[in-house]
Amino acid sequence: MFTFESKFYVEAGKNAYFNFQGTTTPGGTYTINCNMDAGTISIDDGAAVVATGSYTDATWFTLRIEANLSTGRWQLLVDGNCAAVWNMTSATLASVDIYPINNSSFYIDDVMFDHAAYTPVALNATLAGFNMGGSIAGQNVNPTVTVANSGTTAITSFDVVVDYNGTQYTENVTGANITAGSSMDVVFTNSIPLVAGSNPATATVSNVNGGTDGDASDDDACAVVNPTVPAPGKVVVSEEGTGTWCGWCPRGTVAMDKFANDYDGYWVGIAVHNGDPMTVPAYDTGIGALINGYPSAVVDRGPEVDPGQMTNQFFTRLQVAPTATISNSYTWDAATRELVVTVTADFQSAATDQYKLVCVLTEDGVTGTGSGYDQVNFYAGGGSGVMGGYEALPNPVPAAQMVYDHVARAIEPAFGGDAASFPAVVNAGEQHSKTYTFTLPAEWNENNIHIVGMILAPNGRIDNAGSLKFGSVGINEIDNLVSFRMYPNPSSVSTTVTLELANDSEVQLAVYDMTGKVVASKDYGTLSSTELKINTINFETGVYLVELTVNGQKTMKRLIVE
Repeated sequence: MFTFESKFYVEAGKNAYFNFQGTTTPGGTYTINCNMDAGTISIDDGAAVVATGSYTDATWFTLRIEANLSTGRWQLLVDGNCAAVWNMTSATLASVDIYPINNSSFYIDDVMFDHAAYTPVALNATLAGFNMGGSIAGQNVNPTVTVANSGTTAITSFDVVVDYNGTQYTENVTGANITAGSSMDVVFTNSIPLVAGSNPATATVSNVNGGTDGDASDDDACAVVNPTVPAPGKVVVSEEGTGTWCGWCPRGTVAMDKFANDYDGYWVGIAVHNGDPMTVPAYDTGIGALINGYPSAVVDRGPEVDPGQMTNQFFTRLQVAPTATISNSYTWDAATRELVVTVTADFQSAATDQYKLVCVLTEDGVTGTGSGYDQVNFYAGGGSGVMGGYEALPNPVPAAQMVYDHVARAIEPAFGGDAASFPAVVNAGEQHSKTYTFTLPAEWNENNIHIVGMILAPNGRIDNAGSLKFGSVGINEIDNLVSFRMYPNPSSVSTTVTLELANDSEVQLAVYDMTGKVVASKDYGTLSSTELKINTINFETGVYLVELTVNGQKTMKRLIVE
């Protein structure tokens, strides 16, 4: 077991740095780099950040790193409190290198390091990693806990408990077979809602093979969870320039799929194809003017970025309050394949007619035949690194093996938006809608279509967006329901639901939080057009779903509570 400990004092507005060298020749191997800047401790292994913690500028604090080089379990502690646990199984240590880098100004004291041989025990379950699985307040996440066998006896069963925000969540694992030196990732089946603020989370393994393992010192792991708080109602859009002819474009595909998985509900991805059968000329031309090569992406039509580097821009934009929230509804004629979309902007602040609406259709699961659907793949063979499985596929990947998601299918009325979207002066609280008509070709699968409504700011950037999957219930599909509005939205004390009904109807309202729990509900019986009030003063800040039932038919709207 290796231990490094030192007191640090980082001057306000400055930074500090040290690293662990992996060989006796300096500069040969950097096992870890530790940067302290602006109150954040960031430890990386030369390729990716593996641990973070926090400190206070201009204040002495104690930083401690414990590393079991036999099991690969590393731990960061700040002032005696666990900040992070991670796994580096092949790490080596030779020396500690402490020196100033650009903008450094810091002091150190009481430097201590130690090493003691580790004696393995027969039964030892080690928590070698802990990832809460999300980074946005309001998300429901499924943590991943890595359980490693650091003993000699196979591990067949155990319990893992995650303690977060005052609640414990337990996963019981049976039927496992974790042999000596191997590990298992336990993904929690019960989701955990992330809350705003910096909160500690711990994971603990117990009941190993029905009893207690022989080394309790590595039975827990920790993390400090401080999720980003999104601006109410904000949805970020990434538009990616791609093409089947582009050998590096699988990188964009992998990045877009990751964002769709990690940030569902807060992000919309649109793959704008160039030079292949999925090209939409007007969209391709518009994106082509914003990028210099392929693959490239723009986040809310900001500066060009590699698709694998969208994260920083995404989180920056996620916190920018939108001028309006966007919702979509539609009607569908299966005989003519006519899709009529209504994009509605609910203005949270004043605006002008320089704001513009845009409507985009995307399709998932797109396939095709012929060489135009073959994906050129420069990652084939693994020589360019791991890329989401493309390293195991040929170059090119035959069309029969390719399925394309997020594909831009249509854009109306133009890439630069609808000049007739709004009146010259728009006041906060006003609602404005525009309708766009599409005729879907027979080869498009309407059940895989997403309707993306966007509002563009006067500077051309996407201010906000909303996405609705085909098949989701819209208000136009409910008999007797002419309109369904909520204002104010966002709300702090209450919001008013305004209903316009064609005939007297049975009406019920229910409000769900993002865990699916009903936080309010009422059966109003038979109503004509009316206004219904929802008191939100006791609701926690976050996103809710308001479910309206009219004569047994249901639709939902999103409600933001500030």
